[in-house]
Amino acid sequence: MNPKQIWANLGVENIERTTKFYLSLGFQINGSPSNDLVSFFFGPDNFVIHFFKKEQLEVSLESKTADLSNGNEVMFSLAIESKAEYDSWVENIKRAGGKIVFDSNFDRKESYDINGFFVCVFADPDGHKFNLLYNDN
Repeated sequence: MNPKQIWANLGVENIERTTKFYLSLGFQINGSPSNDLVSFFFGPDNFVIHFFKKEQLEVSLESKTADLSNGNEVMFSLAIESKAEYDSWVENIKRAGGKIVFDSNFDRKESYDINGFFVCVFADPDGHKFNLLYNDN
């Protein structure tokens, strides 16, 4: 099997809030947002994440989406180029309304020492988790 493309579909409570959050982090919209869907490109290969209104996604799934207050469904990792960019991302995430779950700059006695990586786990306003990574080696 050789899929032509792969993308992710996630459920959100509020399309407008999701749009504002990801635009404020600098992601590019894919296509035209609607009342039920907004889609963004992630990374240089333009990985697509569709954010569907939760009720709409549940129709396609024929079941409920995960309760993110009680666990995770998936965590995407975003690698960045420099420590300055890492620090800027962390501040922008906070400013945009994201929640910092873990930041190796502040949550460890050593400044990073997670296999040489700075690591920031953050959640978007709906609780979808991302892993921001920078390796200074």
